[in-house]
Amino acid sequence: MSIDENALSGLRSTLAADDYRMAVTESGGSVEVTITAGPDACADCLVPKPIMRNILHAALGVPADSIVLVYPADAS
Repeated sequence: MSIDENALSGLRSTLAADDYRMAVTESGGSVEVTITAGPDACADCLVPKPIMRNILHAALGVPADSIVLVYPADAS
């Protein structure tokens, strides 16, 4: 499995408009996607995890259940 950075660029731009950043790492057969919030992040602008997982599934071409998704609220 390899991460297609071009497929993620549009999503990164969309998240950045609301002051979010996205890091994607590959580990074995899964992909970990960590989204962090900047100081001006819009709390209501981040879609629920199931929706984001489906978006990432389409962008990455990996099964949705192989995506480990970490949101800013998970860190607290």
